[in-house]
Amino acid sequence: MNPMSAIALYATIFLAVLFMVLPWGVRVAENTEQGHASSAPITPRIGKKMLITALISLVVWAIVFVLIKENVYSFAPIN
Repeated sequence: MNPMSAIALYATIFLAVLFMVLPWGVRVAENTEQGHASSAPITPRIGKKMLITALISLVVWAIVFVLIKENVYSFAPIN
C-alpha cells in the first residue's frame, strides 16, 4: 500500500468513526434562548471526541493495514 492510499484509507475511516462518535454524551438544553437551535448541545466536547475518534480510527486503520499487507484482503483484480 503506497502512502497516499494509506492516508486516504485513514481519512475515510476517520470520517466514518467521527460521525459515530459525535452523538456520544450529547445533552441539549431544556430551555433555549431566542436565536439558538433547540438541538444544539450544552457542551459539545469536540476536542475530546476528536481524540477518541483519532484513537479508534488508528486501531481500525492498523487492523485493515495488516490485513491488506498480509494479503488476507486484496484490491488487486482477479485474473
